[in-house]
Amino acid sequence: MSARYPAFDPSGLVLRPLAERDDDLREGFVLPLRAYTGHIAPAIAAAADAMTRARTRGANTLFLCGAHVLRAGVQRYLFDMMHKGFVQGIAVNGAMAVHDYELALRGTTTESVARYIKDGRFGMWRETGQINEIVNAGAARGEGFGEALGKELAEGAYVHKELSLFARAWELGIPVTVHVSIGYDIIHAHPNFDGGATGTASHRDFLIFAALLDKLERGVLCSFGSAVMAPEVFLKALSMVRNAALAQGRSINHFTSLVCDLLDIPEQAGAEAPKNDPRYYFRPWKTLLSRTVAGGGRSWYCRARHEESFPQLWQALMTTGGPQ
Repeated sequence: MSARYPAFDPSGLVLRPLAERDDDLREGFVLPLRAYTGHIAPAIAAAADAMTRARTRGANTLFLCGAHVLRAGVQRYLFDMMHKGFVQGIAVNGAMAVHDYELALRGTTTESVARYIKDGRFGMWRETGQINEIVNAGAARGEGFGEALGKELAEGAYVHKELSLFARAWELGIPVTVHVSIGYDIIHAHPNFDGGATGTASHRDFLIFAALLDKLERGVLCSFGSAVMAPEVFLKALSMVRNAALAQGRSINHFTSLVCDLLDIPEQAGAEAPKNDPRYYFRPWKTLLSRTVAGGGRSWYCRARHEESFPQLWQALMTTGGPQ
């Protein structure tokens, strides 16, 4: 039985080597780890205090990050927080995996969409498509997307693996879960993309993330620059975990959430915006700062760029939690 509608055949696509691509982010953009001497926002200070208490209690602190976190060059701050036991899991989108792989491979990333979309070269880079092969093989072994990529980057011959979030997390045993929407990422356009394998691997990551939420009671959830993936994935996974916990006579209601983004909203945004306010549709506000903490949690919002929020949070942790 034939399908009703015709589909594009990607087998004729021409992939070019990354050596031909000019990147907007070149070597040296990653910030050094150094003390932050400026003002620390109250929201950041409150989150750091909650993260320190969560570490003492054995509760999880989880980060949800958009790809611009890597592009802001704050990796070393995140790595040190992971190393010192402040972070137990990181949920990311597919673009984060693409940037992280390219950084590990050659120390640069981020092509110019405006330049390369004109003649169809945008995203059509041979080496980046190897992510698909890694995920396909990992899915066949029963691994999640983040697990397969992290193992490959940590154990493979990647010249700049010291810049890789996935490699560092694999070495520390910290799950990085990749939550993919098919069609969002450049590697989905490649002829070797297997939607079934990627879906299977990303679904496993969703279940791994849900398992991490089982220890969110008295813990912390931090979201950095993710307006879609973070609130949507968290909402569904939290409902699953609360459903199972209720059947066991437990609850997952008392946790702290921190959202760092650029929209102008109140620092303490426990009540969601009214429906006639365009900010009502900013899902991190209604989901992460209001609805999911309504049963006994606390929430904070910090309006800041990643290159400001990460150093602040790291410095506050060094003050409240002390180095390990």
